[in-house]
Amino acid sequence: MEEKQSCKTARKPIQCKAAVCRKAGEPLVIEEVIVAPPKAFEVRIRIICTSLCHSDITFWKMKDPPAYFPRILGHEAIGVVESIGDDVHELTEGDTVIPIFLPDCGECTDCKSKKSNICSKFPFQVSPWMHRDETSRFTDLKGETLYHFLYVSSFSEYTVVDIAHVTKVDPAVPPNRACLLSCGVSTGVGAAWRSANMEAGSTVAIFGMGAIGLAVAEGARLCGATRIIGVDVNPDKFDIGKKFGVTDFVNTGNCGNKSVSQVINEMTDGGADYCFECVGLASLVHEAYACCRKGWGKTIVLGVDKPGAQLTFSSFEVLHYGKSLIGSLFGGLKPKSDVPILVKRYMDKVILKLANSFSLKLIFKLMKRCYMIRGNAFSICTKGVRTL
Repeated sequence: MEEKQSCKTARKPIQCKAAVCRKAGEPLVIEEVIVAPPKAFEVRIRIICTSLCHSDITFWKMKDPPAYFPRILGHEAIGVVESIGDDVHELTEGDTVIPIFLPDCGECTDCKSKKSNICSKFPFQVSPWMHRDETSRFTDLKGETLYHFLYVSSFSEYTVVDIAHVTKVDPAVPPNRACLLSCGVSTGVGAAWRSANMEAGSTVAIFGMGAIGLAVAEGARLCGATRIIGVDVNPDKFDIGKKFGVTDFVNTGNCGNKSVSQVINEMTDGGADYCFECVGLASLVHEAYACCRKGWGKTIVLGVDKPGAQLTFSSFEVLHYGKSLIGSLFGGLKPKSDVPILVKRYMDKVILKLANSFSLKLIFKLMKRCYMIRGNAFSICTKGVRTL
């Protein structure tokens, strides 16, 4: 069926529905849009399922660049390749794929290295365009350009994505689980697995028990951490966190005259081996670093603060304490090689085991924003969307 549809639409524009953001903070509007055929090194994808990441909300609210409007948001998704452009050899029509915001060209020095997941051929930017020619593949019915988001734009029935951002996966994986592997879940699990390279028996502190923080907890559990401390202002997160391996909980509102770092240092007799900042606040990065064990502790930053936010450490502190501080984009994962591993581990019930470890239903319950796109109907259930 997919092949027949592809034969009819290949190398032709497709008219379909998309959730378009016209202005910052305004409700998304379901509109008919035109999706151009893929150019060289590009594929056009029929989106099966997409979820909402907090980054979508951040850029939906943002008024100044890198915010551009009108725009089609969305970057956590799974779909099927509808058609391919010239010079595409690794994918074909009908392949099940996960589009990922982080490029993996497989050709540059960094992509070939095991030390990095930051592609130097296509540097990561929050660009409104396609990578190679800096143009858009979306227009509305009046011919107005619609901007891309994080090279994915999954809030559309069809989207065009550069092959550097596309990972082929097992078609048997449930779509409403797999779409989360294109950003949040992979970022958290990968941060423990790849960025931290965590050893069994480690003590871990996680600042922020949202979806990414819970994914970090699951990654830490899988790596064999024996103590996982969740830090959050919401006490309800502890019961949820237990399902992901969290053993202790620190409520930031109940620390009295002590800082969070002081509380954790006392709990751990000197600090955690690994600390993860998953909220996006410079102040929490400082707290995470402060409760990281001297000598070998590592602080991994996954959250992004507002533009211009600064981190300040004394040179004596950095030298004398012997700690390390690193950023972790997409959990340090290489999209094309590591994401299929996570998919296989899920299919083998080693990772994301719904029965008793990583229930993605809990994440859906927390987010309450998982969107299914079926046939000709673009169904989004949220107060922030209206239909024309």
